[in-house]
Amino acid sequence: MTQKVALVTGSSKGLGRSTALKLAEAGYDLVINYARSKTKAMEVAAEIEAMGRRALVIKANVGDIEKVKKMFAEIEEYYGRLDVFVSNAASGVQRPLMELEESHWNWTMDINSKALLFCAQEAAKLMERNGGGKIVSISSLGSIRYLENYTVVGVSKAALEALTRYLAVELAPKNICVNAVSGGAIDTDALKHFPNREQLLKEAAEETPAGRMVEVDDMVKTIMFLISDGASMIRGQTIIVDGGISLLV
Repeated sequence: MTQKVALVTGSSKGLGRSTALKLAEAGYDLVINYARSKTKAMEVAAEIEAMGRRALVIKANVGDIEKVKKMFAEIEEYYGRLDVFVSNAASGVQRPLMELEESHWNWTMDINSKALLFCAQEAAKLMERNGGGKIVSISSLGSIRYLENYTVVGVSKAALEALTRYLAVELAPKNICVNAVSGGAIDTDALKHFPNREQLLKEAAEETPAGRMVEVDDMVKTIMFLISDGASMIRGQTIIVDGGISLLV
């Protein structure tokens, strides 16, 4: 079997959805992963199938290792391979530092950081069978700069970027390229959970040196570049896609 397969976690909406659709356009069969939005996940799958590609829809909380293992067992049984893994699923509690509780920390770190490690382990096992693959994790500027109410999410994204570097080195002998993409403020469903959403959007619109806000398509194009053969010597890097706004701080 030579048809390439891609998994995008959290692909029922937002950046994950757009990435999955672009991968389908590029000829990949897809694994659509979701935690709650079954209806939206099925809609994405229908769009992919309308392109003539296959779509396997799997419900799994990627912060739960047992559910991760079950998801990859389903992928192995259905497709028998995996070529691209985009670690996009994210969650997090956004509160002032002094209001954070242990449950907030554990929930956010599990989904944003731990999930990358254990999904990458399972992905690597499948990728190695077919001579290698590509892994791209999704970060944010909160990993390197202060954002209000973003403490635990920012720390989880910093951990994700560090893990990306470690994965890049240790998976290189298996011909697996690992990188991350970090985006500036993007007006997606995820941003609606930010208490200071309007302030972030206003700052991005007015202060981005490139003259406009970052759009979902900017992120998707960068992901697609990183999984291309042209990016094979880029390893363990976090590519910042923010129109230059982080250069001003």
